Amino acid sequence: MPRAFRLRLIWVGGLLVLSAATISLAVPANPRGLVSPELLEHAKLKMLWQSELPIKYDETLEHISIIGNRMYVRSSQNYMFSLDRQTGKVIFSRPISAPGIPVLGLEPYDETLLSVIGNKLVEIDSQSGAERRSMNFKLGLICPVVRNSSYFYLSGTDRRLHALRVDDRVQVFEVAADDDSMVTSIIADDTSVIFSTNTGNVISITPDRPFRLWQFKVPEAIAGPVIRDRTSLFFASKDTSVYRLNIIDPQNVKLVWKYQTEAILDRSPRVTQDVVYQYGPGKGLTAIDRQTGERIWSLKEGVDLLAESANRAYVITNVNTLVVMNNTKARRFYSVNLADVSRHATNTADSKIYIADEHGRIACLEPVKQ
Repeated sequence: MPRAFRLRLIWVGGLLVLSAATISLAVPANPRGLVSPELLEHAKLKMLWQSELPIKYDETLEHISIIGNRMYVRSSQNYMFSLDRQTGKVIFSRPISAPGIPVLGLEPYDETLLSVIGNKLVEIDSQSGAERRSMNFKLGLICPVVRNSSYFYLSGTDRRLHALRVDDRVQVFEVAADDDSMVTSIIADDTSVIFSTNTGNVISITPDRPFRLWQFKVPEAIAGPVIRDRTSLFFASKDTSVYRLNIIDPQNVKLVWKYQTEAILDRSPRVTQDVVYQYGPGKGLTAIDRQTGERIWSLKEGVDLLAESANRAYVITNVNTLVVMNNTKARRFYSVNLADVSRHATNTADSKIYIADEHGRIACLEPVKQ
């Protein structure tokens, strides 16, 4: 259950003081809305649900992620809420770590969520939030842990990719890039492992031993995780460019296109069926045609993609507005003030829009069918 807080008077050193105790409380049925009905109507959006998570007065909502049909919300004190993203119903809520401990990633595998908490690899039950297993790693960990049916793959501060058996978590091999650079992101399945480094390497190896399948090199560091979508890889580089690789044939990996921005990129692109969206510091959000690699439009105040619906992109801006862009005609439709919104999630699976504020109000919107 979510949290609420009850004040009580207690004696401490001869003084009467207030103390807060945590109690269970259902999510309020009618929380104060993040967006007014009038603004929703203007934006041609409808409210599917809204909730108010019981965030403490000295706590803020820090991170929202969408994984399958779940929404995972983590607070500044490492308290996690899992919600059904279709209905807003809370599935579980519980602390996943002591406050102040770094939490890195939340990677799904079957009924488990993998996370790095401090220097521990932690397996979390996705239904209850309970910790299933954990292990301390001898080195600091650099990026989220991933796995396939047989192995975990971890990036250590020793600049090595470490493969551990899932059953007993015994290391079976480690591998490094030729230039001994830091491994910054990992993708794995039962056919290959792909990792990138902070000097611009993208390398694929076999999953059970350090045998290289292929390597692609760009001039500068890979910015954020590499994104795999079907038989393509998409990634941004600090050389100012966004890349698409075709990896359908491991013996003949091809550069499909390269789009050069005017910014030193610091994060991954957002990839949908037809469009790649890339944020560039100081330059805003650019929409790139997925097939051709050509620019569709740029929005200087754009920060991130919220969702797509048909040919429309719903974009959050740095001035707290929602801008609706027409991807076919490459122009702005309209914008709506979202003054109370300070948190959001990107959803590339469907047209639902997820917005929140730091105090725990969270809402799901959807475009009205025209």
